[in-house]
This record gives sequence, C-alpha cells and structure tokens, in this order.
Amino acid sequence: MGTAPLDIIRAEHGLPTRRDMTRLLSTIVLGGLIYGAVMGAFSGIGPDNLRQILFSAVKVPLLLLVTFALCLPSYFVLNTLFGLRDDFAQALRALITAQAGITILLCALAPYTAFWYINFEHYRLAILFNGLIFAIASLSAQLILVRLYRPLIRNHPRHRMMLGFWLVQYVAVGIQMGWVLRPFIGSPEIPTEFFREDSWTNAYVAISEMIMRTLAGN
Repeated sequence: MGTAPLDIIRAEHGLPTRRDMTRLLSTIVLGGLIYGAVMGAFSGIGPDNLRQILFSAVKVPLLLLVTFALCLPSYFVLNTLFGLRDDFAQALRALITAQAGITILLCALAPYTAFWYINFEHYRLAILFNGLIFAIASLSAQLILVRLYRPLIRNHPRHRMMLGFWLVQYVAVGIQMGWVLRPFIGSPEIPTEFFREDSWTNAYVAISEMIMRTLAGN
C-alpha cells in the first residue's frame, strides 16, 4: 500500500488532497479484503473453505463503506443545521482518512487473528476475538480522526459535539451492520452462505446472549 498508510497514521495537521482521496478509498478496499480473507479462514484455507474466505474478503470493506454511507447523510444534515456546512469537505476528508486507518490497523492485527485460529478451535470464541480486533482497530483509528478534527474544533467548537455524535452513530450502525452481513467467519457445522436467515434480528441482544453462553461454557 506504499507510503499512504504511514502518511495517514502520522498525519497531525494536514489533510489529504483530492488525489489522495482515491488512494484512501483504495486502502479501505484493499485493507478490508486482506483482513476479511484472514477472518474467513477459520476453517482452513483449503478448497472446502474457499467460498467463505472470498465472502469474508468482500464483506469487510462492504461493512466499512456501507456503515460510512449510512451515517453520512444525517451527519451532513446536522453539520448544516449547526452552521458548519462550509467545513464539511474538510470534515469528510478527515472521516475517510479514519476509515482508511481502520483497515490499515486491521491488516497489522491480522497475524494475531491467524495465530488465534491456529491455537483455538472454539467458533464462538473466534467471533468474540474478531470483535475485539475490530474494536481495537476502530478505537485506535478514532485517534487519527480526533487529531484531524483539531483544526476544525479550534475554528468552531461545535465541531467537538459533531465529532462525538459521529463516533456514537458510527459504532451503533457498525455493530448492527456487522450482524446483518454475517457470517464473516463461517461455522464448520453450517453450510457456507453469504447471509444468515435471521440477519435482521437485533445485534445487541444476540451478542449479549453469545457472551453469556460463552462465559457459561455452553
């Protein structure tokens, strides 16, 4: 991915140019494909699991881009209502940079996921471990976003409130979208499929139940 990832992570004040926007979107797709392929390799990398690996590779960038697209309209409207529309182009670039940062961090953490798969065969634990990896990558990428938002906040303190709204909205929508798009890993006991039949159930209830069953040893 060239020098772009280092430029993104080290960015302190500058924002990417229009030409860099293409590089950022390419980074999101490529980084998502790489981590998704690793994520889908829970049952091995042989021919029997090839479809799941391909599905997962497609789903990770899809998850990030669809979540971003769903959150963006309401964010634009609120920025407009609070008199921040003139800064929206700069804010948008900061948001896309943070998205690219997530996929770079996912790629950096991919070896830990592969190591986990090699040493642990528990399917539910694999799901929770990947959830932890996504949480680490997402939270770390928000540091990039906060850094890039500093000039905006200095100019208009209301941007701080908008940034907080974006973070809450993005996490809430991202968790539900991740549930809708599952399986990302693929259970060895269930035929490979792109979507589960119960995709549109409540993610928060299902994840809480999964954690409780895992802690109970079921």
